[in-house]
Amino acid sequence: MSSGLSLPGEAATAHLGALAAQALPLQPLPFVVTLSGDLGAGKTTFARALLQSLGVTGHIRSPSYALLEPYEAGGWLALHLDLYRLGEAEELEMLGLRDYHQGRSLWLVEWPERGAGRLPQADAELHFEADSPAHHVSLRAHTPAGQLWCAAILRAYDRSS
Repeated sequence: MSSGLSLPGEAATAHLGALAAQALPLQPLPFVVTLSGDLGAGKTTFARALLQSLGVTGHIRSPSYALLEPYEAGGWLALHLDLYRLGEAEELEMLGLRDYHQGRSLWLVEWPERGAGRLPQADAELHFEADSPAHHVSLRAHTPAGQLWCAAILRAYDRSS
């Protein structure tokens, strides 16, 4: 399944992140979402809004330098990874990511291509494109849980537009 949306500004991207939080699976399993696209395309805005909608309070930092920021969020252990500054995929081993891929964990992975071969399979991928006047995002599911999530987001976005 692959579908796309036009996002006419940062508020629309944040709204999509909030809808994505509401659509997360109820079952206690790891759920992996990759966020790809150029700098400034909306990946961090989406992730921040999703985390806030799950109940994370305070400043949500972009994990550009730390690579990983964990949050307790709405019953999830949410991991926000930003692999932009990753030198080699092998560096991920130092983060102990295997320990996180269990139970009710949510992975939001920016720049996933830099961790190729070292990340768990994505349930869904979102690809952001910065365009003028609107940005675009395409949603693609890779698992049954990802298909349900993407479909729920698209339905909710259509209803709210």
